[in-house]
Amino acid sequence: MNRILIHDADVVVTMNASREELPRASVLVENNVIVKVDTATQMDAWIAQDPSNRQPHRTITATGCVVTPGLVNCHHHLYQTLTRTIGTGQGKVLFDWLKMLYPVWAEMDAEAIHVSTQIGLAELLLSGATTVADHLYLFPNGTRLDDEIAAAQEMGVRFHPTRGSMSLGESKGGLPPDRVVEDEAAILKDSQRVIETFHDAGAYSMLRIGLAPCSPFSVTGDLMRESARLARTYQRVGLHTHLAETLDEDRFCLEKFGKRPLDYAESVEWMGEDVWFAHMVHPSESDIDRLAHHCSGVCHCATSNMILASGIAPVRRMVDRGVRVGLGVDGSASNDGNHMLGEARQAMLLQRVGWPGFESRADRFSAREALELATLGGARVLQRDDIGSLEVGKAADLVAFRVDDLGHAGAMGDPVAALMTCAPAQAWLSIINGRVVVDNGSLVGIDIGGLVKRHNRASMGMLERAGLI
Repeated sequence: MNRILIHDADVVVTMNASREELPRASVLVENNVIVKVDTATQMDAWIAQDPSNRQPHRTITATGCVVTPGLVNCHHHLYQTLTRTIGTGQGKVLFDWLKMLYPVWAEMDAEAIHVSTQIGLAELLLSGATTVADHLYLFPNGTRLDDEIAAAQEMGVRFHPTRGSMSLGESKGGLPPDRVVEDEAAILKDSQRVIETFHDAGAYSMLRIGLAPCSPFSVTGDLMRESARLARTYQRVGLHTHLAETLDEDRFCLEKFGKRPLDYAESVEWMGEDVWFAHMVHPSESDIDRLAHHCSGVCHCATSNMILASGIAPVRRMVDRGVRVGLGVDGSASNDGNHMLGEARQAMLLQRVGWPGFESRADRFSAREALELATLGGARVLQRDDIGSLEVGKAADLVAFRVDDLGHAGAMGDPVAALMTCAPAQAWLSIINGRVVVDNGSLVGIDIGGLVKRHNRASMGMLERAGLI
């Protein structure tokens, strides 16, 4: 038995059904579950009624902090920390950027995947993320999804790795070079192996597998269809892919399939509550209605879409029409950072900017709506009813951000909104599944300096072998 009391926070943001925000409040965690959320005064009185069964083993005073549910990152490519700024600094768009980087990523080995996973997760944990979905779709030089799973387990994150894939090389009309694609029978065989080896469908699961053929321009329709059928033979195995990210993709799908991206996805059985799409920058009005009708999820990646000039996803319209929407930092080479709270802020700001047919409006998206996308929204996209809010019986995933520091001076009128409107803060405290992972602003038990050195050696080696340096 282990009880941790997060005590006397300035505000506890519950994200419960009433969206309560409790001033001067506390959260009591027992093992990996939340057992009580209340004002600090009421919590003290409740504990005093039965101290032998309620007394915390550790009390963390959170005065000066806003406590929120752990942030949920629904789309990432952790390996891309190895190639930050390559292409983005020069201003390349998606297809050109991918063609530039595929030969570099072809040089990855197991060490590169392991250390890049840990670097990306370290940044995410320090930015408030507690649950991370990752999309790994290249497996060169004998690498496997197992390599990043092992790395994530060492970091203590709640992890949703997806077994990605590419099978349609340039010689068959796809975008990636033939050297980085796999045989489809081998992909499906390994997908089954990964599910049966690692997937945990139970409540409070720390590891759930998804299947994730990369995109319409890198796999065949057969692989999309067979991956969906395989996933649906298991419980809570999700389906994930990039979709409707750019106008180039629109043109590709029309030319190759005679269908727009979402029509194509539906034709290969990729619709339903077990499906979530990354980006969805260019849906039609009917696409939005179908996404809502089929309960398919969308992961909005604001910064990546801006860096690669993909466009502005109509998040306001999707949310208003009932589409499940969460947030993703996306690949560290199409973002160059891994800051989940910063991504929520970016999503809020981007929705306020005008685009064709929509005037700029400061009230189009609020700070609290952005925070909801980053917590409860992400939980819903990943089909998790055990995370995303601070309520009795939910998993003990929570984050505390300091608001009594320099960057929040003068923001006491609304410290919750300050998390979005002020410069993005680092997590002061992070608890995942009842375990303290970030303490006093530092990762527990992680040698960041040594990790960075290993990571940079792996990165430089890949760039050298690919001939970029």
